[in-house]
Amino acid sequence: MNDKKLSFASFKRALESGKLRLYPQCLRFLMSVIVPVVLSGGTGSRLWPVSREGHPKQFLPLVTNASLLQDTVNRVSGITDQAPIVVGNDEHRFMLAEQLRAIGVTPAALILEPAGRNTAPAVALAALYAQRSNAEDCLLLVLPADHAISDVAAFQSAVGQAAAIAEQGRLTTFGVVPTAPETGYGYIKAGAEINGSAKAIEAFVEKPDVESANQYLRSGDYLWNSGMFLLPASVYLDELQRLAPDIYQACAEAMAGGAQDLDFCRPDAQAFANSPSDSIDYAVMEHTEKGAVVPLDCGWSDVGAWSALWSIQAKDDRGNVSQGDVLLTDCDNSYFRSSERLIAGVGVQDMVVVETADAILVSHRDQVQHVKTIVSTLKAQKRSEVSLHQEVFRPWGSYETLVLADRFQVKRIVVKPGAKLSLQMHHHRAEHWIVVKGTAEVTCEDKVFMLGEDESTYIPLGHKHRLANPGKIPLELIEVQSGSYLGEDDIVRFDDTYGRAPQGNA
Repeated sequence: MNDKKLSFASFKRALESGKLRLYPQCLRFLMSVIVPVVLSGGTGSRLWPVSREGHPKQFLPLVTNASLLQDTVNRVSGITDQAPIVVGNDEHRFMLAEQLRAIGVTPAALILEPAGRNTAPAVALAALYAQRSNAEDCLLLVLPADHAISDVAAFQSAVGQAAAIAEQGRLTTFGVVPTAPETGYGYIKAGAEINGSAKAIEAFVEKPDVESANQYLRSGDYLWNSGMFLLPASVYLDELQRLAPDIYQACAEAMAGGAQDLDFCRPDAQAFANSPSDSIDYAVMEHTEKGAVVPLDCGWSDVGAWSALWSIQAKDDRGNVSQGDVLLTDCDNSYFRSSERLIAGVGVQDMVVVETADAILVSHRDQVQHVKTIVSTLKAQKRSEVSLHQEVFRPWGSYETLVLADRFQVKRIVVKPGAKLSLQMHHHRAEHWIVVKGTAEVTCEDKVFMLGEDESTYIPLGHKHRLANPGKIPLELIEVQSGSYLGEDDIVRFDDTYGRAPQGNA
């Protein structure tokens, strides 16, 4: 832009035309209030064994040193000053709060869905909260928490173009310009031009076969369905009420009957359970006459499978991606990820090898979409590898299982400075604690005492006890459990700083 003054109307026309490269900082001053809505309820089962139900992919540093959730929140900082509304589930609530705290973000709300109901209800909860919290209507920038974007400036510029359209009352989605005949994505067929690069939506298309995907790529009329949206909150709720009244009614009642619990907004569970499970596409976008799509060319990936991670990450001169302790000889176009042990690859091509402390995945790179079959089998067999890693995170810190046998278990426990576990007891196990780093404050029945490094104590079966870290550094200890049952659900809580249930393993 030159030094000539530009009226708001002229600027807006230039923006709508798609000819203006938007500087991200301009968005704060020239658009309606944009409220980020981050959807964080997924489980990422196709990235097993690294992504698991108890610690899914959005909380993992798969692309950068930050988690996908943190990257998602960080990339909107140049677009708006508004704090994000984050929609997640109860099981992940403390990870959500902790990861946002770690990057210095205080969310406008952490909304905990009582049950998974897909994206249409999740966004409805956020829209209802935004309307309640903002005096004026706002635009909701709806972003899944588990996507990767390499060109953040291009993404922010596309948001600016979409904002000009959304301000006109359009429900705007972002269609990624395809770079290959991808069969793992849904598509959007773009129709007539609305303004500049924005177009009407002619159709949503399910994941195609290879022949159809090649045809879509050649035509130039089809875009990958990114699952990202810019929606006027009032228009979305009006269209939802018109097109999917059962969803709207259930969500409105759930928010009206909800409660604030510590840092979390909890919609009424019974009311929310009445909502049908449906995506925004099926519930609203495929039927509304107010839809629009803005092309997006920003190095986007939904990080939906190990092959997607291979495609977006830096490779060696033979096309291999290696992370962790990896040694390769005569390997090509493969993905290797080590968490605990050395992976040695010899003479393989187009492979995916992923190692964790308790599981190893070996797959052809073209077959990684079928990892979900393994996950389903593990779930049917009720194996712990489907849900938890050996290291499990809790609001007070973490624990890692080192040895698990028939009647004893050894764990490494880390308690954050100033944190404490619940006051609890166990029906089936006793515990020995040995401090290896830091200082422990121990409560056992009516006694409270301190333990330093190399000191230990014994917690008999059935005794009320609590562990706390009063120090300035993390407390690390080794816990040896012994008894007839060692499950994490053998916990009776009498007092808990984090508001967890009296019984359970969360």
